[in-house]
Amino acid sequence: MAEKPVSGGSGRSGELQIVICELADEHYGLDIARVFEIIRHQPITAVPRAPSFVKGVINLRGRIIPVVDLRDRFGMATAEPTKETRIVVAESSATRVGLIVDSVSEVLMLPLDAVEPTPEVAAGADAEYLRGIAKLGDRLVLLLELDGLFALEEQSALAGAA
Repeated sequence: MAEKPVSGGSGRSGELQIVICELADEHYGLDIARVFEIIRHQPITAVPRAPSFVKGVINLRGRIIPVVDLRDRFGMATAEPTKETRIVVAESSATRVGLIVDSVSEVLMLPLDAVEPTPEVAAGADAEYLRGIAKLGDRLVLLLELDGLFALEEQSALAGAA
């Protein structure tokens, strides 16, 4: 897999501003420039015949947003929503989508030199959503590339669900 360059487009030169989310005790980072808002979990309306990764849609101030559970998307065990569960409304391949995460813990500036390319062992064909791995003290944060999160036909299905 070709290495994806990590650019600092959303922060000062040499930095990337990220939103840290948690899924099953793992930390994931989203470029804040792609995040529109973070909302509490709310009822989701199921859409008949929607792809399995689409949990349904929500009405966010008059705009219909497809919602994806990232636990399901990454093949993790499902979990019931808690008071910490959030929906991160972000842009993936020009489609606004809600991403269900266990929690959102912080927003921080990440020095680009703290980011390493995804190791080859974790960079299989289905890992196009990984932008790199950041070292923050004693924890690792997987940086998500939202445009790689869904295959082309899935992007069309997302756009159709909205």
